[in-house]
Amino acid sequence: QLQASGGGLVQAGGSLRLSCAASGRTFSSYAVAWFRQAPGMDRNFVAAIGMNRMGRPVLYADSVKGRFTISRDNGRNMAYLEMSSLRPEDTAVYYCAAHPSLIRSSLASQTAYSYWGQGTQVTVSS
Repeated sequence: QLQASGGGLVQAGGSLRLSCAASGRTFSSYAVAWFRQAPGMDRNFVAAIGMNRMGRPVLYADSVKGRFTISRDNGRNMAYLEMSSLRPEDTAVYYCAAHPSLIRSSLASQTAYSYWGQGTQVTVSS
């Protein structure tokens, strides 16, 4: 089970940190990703981090590279998405997702993830 939090209203150029809390005892064996869905749009990949034994590969969508950072704390069963230099086009509902033992080539594919959080709204005002 995943629980996303940390969304809110922020001005353009501001920062937010999203959190994803996971239940279970094998979190370190799961890949974790963030996806987002803007109104009237498809849900799109934002960032992903692989599991420990893969060396925690990290992937980002081109639109967020250099502005967003994904991380994880396996001891606390938590994943995070640090977002900075936010833009109005970053406005969306952000979802965290997880799946065990995903290979690197599947990290950006939302169909590869079987566990999803409920979403948290991020609104960036201009």
